Amino acid sequence: MKRVLFSADLPGSPLYSHGIRAGNTVYLSGIIAFDPATKKVEAKTIEVQTERAIRNCEQILRTGGASLEDVVQVVVLLKDPQDFDSMNRAYARIFSKDPPARAVARLGVDIPNVLVSVMMTAVVVQ
Repeated sequence: MKRVLFSADLPGSPLYSHGIRAGNTVYLSGIIAFDPATKKVEAKTIEVQTERAIRNCEQILRTGGASLEDVVQVVVLLKDPQDFDSMNRAYARIFSKDPPARAVARLGVDIPNVLVSVMMTAVVVQ
């Protein structure tokens, strides 16, 4: 059985869910650095956007009964590949121990103010 995951603090779309929990696995869509307080993507640096996007992912994971510790795979999509090193610094601060498998690729669409999008897969051990 699948359960749709949604955070009221983040923008939604009728075309995709923030996440899906299917059995013990939680799948997150590409989540951006939307600031729930201002309802905008305001951060100008890749490091701040990376951390905000991961924290938004963390919020959605919680709605599915998971945490960052349960994440087994991350896909990071960068607007500019030149931002790789700066993104890595922010990423390493959050996933400092036993990091999940990861892929990094170029973000294929131009979304105003968005420098990074983060997808995650988590497995919840019961």
